[in-house]
Amino acid sequence: MQDEPNEQQRKWDDMEREVVYLLTDPDRYPPIWSVADVGREIGQRDADAVVRPLCGAGLVHRTSDDYVFATAAAYRMVALVGRVV
Repeated sequence: MQDEPNEQQRKWDDMEREVVYLLTDPDRYPPIWSVADVGREIGQRDADAVVRPLCGAGLVHRTSDDYVFATAAAYRMVALVGRVV
């Protein structure tokens, strides 16, 4: 079907979810990450391409010096949905 995401879109969605879970995980330190460190953690060279849509969706806030952290909306989303593996 045309409405179903293709394999590449599913992988991209998985990376975005992984970033949200990374930034909202209470067992991980630090709660604020550089964009470059996020990329290394998820194995993506262009981490900015993954972070940018999350910022636009209001799930991640980006500082002027390229650090990111989860917004209250991201924490609420994870609380509602839980971590889907």
